[in-house]
Amino acid sequence: MNGTTWAVGFSARKRSLLARFHDGPPLRFAATLAEVPDGAQLLVWGGLTVPDAARLAGVTRVEDGFLRSVGLGAAFARPASWVFDEVGIHYDASRPSALEQLLQKGEFPLALQSRAAALRLRIVAAGLTKYNLGGAAWRRPPGGRRVLLAVGQVESDASLAHGSPRWRSNASWLQALREQHPDAHLLYKPHPDVIAGLRALGHAEHEAIRHCDEVLAQADMAQLLGEVDECHVLTSLAGFEALLRGVPVVTHGQPFYAGWGLTRDLLPPPRRTRRLSLDELVAGVLLLYPRYASLRDGRRCEAETVLEELLAAREMPGLAATLRAAAGRLAGRLVHALRPAAAP
Repeated sequence: MNGTTWAVGFSARKRSLLARFHDGPPLRFAATLAEVPDGAQLLVWGGLTVPDAARLAGVTRVEDGFLRSVGLGAAFARPASWVFDEVGIHYDASRPSALEQLLQKGEFPLALQSRAAALRLRIVAAGLTKYNLGGAAWRRPPGGRRVLLAVGQVESDASLAHGSPRWRSNASWLQALREQHPDAHLLYKPHPDVIAGLRALGHAEHEAIRHCDEVLAQADMAQLLGEVDECHVLTSLAGFEALLRGVPVVTHGQPFYAGWGLTRDLLPPPRRTRRLSLDELVAGVLLLYPRYASLRDGRRCEAETVLEELLAAREMPGLAATLRAAAGRLAGRLVHALRPAAAP
C-alpha cells in the first residue's frame, strides 16, 4: 500500500506509543511479516529477524533510547525516547548501525558539542540514569583497596547475543574478573529487571557473591558510580553513564560507546577507527540519534525538555510514585509470567 509505513513486532502498548515518535506516512500494523506487501517501508521492534528484507523498500529498527523513564521498561514505565535505526541497531556490534555511522563519519560542530557538554553536566549534577530508579547510597570501605564495579545484564537480552562475543554468563565473567583482580574490592550490581523479578536470573548468578566482595541489589547507580575507581561492563549502558561522570570504563564486549578512544576495550570493534571527544560522543548518542517525546503531552521535543520532565517525575510525591511503581512491577510480572517460554 503506497504512502503507508508498516509495523511488525510491536506489543499493544508499544503500538499506542509509536505515533508519538514516528515521522512519516501513516502507520499500519501487521501481526506477521507475511502480511507486509512487497516494496513496503517496515518498522520492527528491536532485533526481530526479517529474512526477506530484500523485497522491502527498507527496514527500520526501533528500540528504547538512553534517557528513557522513571522506572523500568519491563514494568511499563512510559518511555521518553526511542531510537529509529535504518541501518542496524546500536546494540548489534556484528554489523553497522546508524549510530555507529554517525559517530564514525558525522560532523559535530562546536555549538553542538557545547550543547552536549551542558546536557552532560546537567545529567551528572542531577544524578540521572536510563531508568532513574534511585536506591540506597553506598560508601567505599576503609583500607584503600581499588574499587571495581561489574555491572550485570539480563543474559537472554539481544545486546549480549550481538555485542558480547566472549561472555554470555554474568557469573562466569565475574569469576574471571575476580581472578584478574584478586586484590580489588569487587562489586557486582545485577540488572534491575532481574532484581525486580521481571527477568530471570542468569546461569549461577545466585552464586555471584562467591566471586566478589559485595552484591549491590538496591544501590543507586548514579551515586555508586561516584564511589568506584573503575566500571567493568559487557555491553551495559552503565558504561556510558560512567563515561559521563569521568569514571574509567573497561569493556569486555562491544557496546556502542566502545572503540572511540574513550574506553579500555578488551575486544575492540574493528570498524570503529575514529577518535572522539566525550562531548562528540554525547552529541551523537543523546542529541542526534534518539527521538524524544514529552512525558507531559506526548509531543516531540528535545533532550533537554525530557531531562527536566524526568527530574520532575522523579520528584513525584512519595505515595503516588510508590503506587505507580508497584502497579508497573505487578503488570510487568503478569505479562512475563504469561509469555510463552522461548524455544530451546
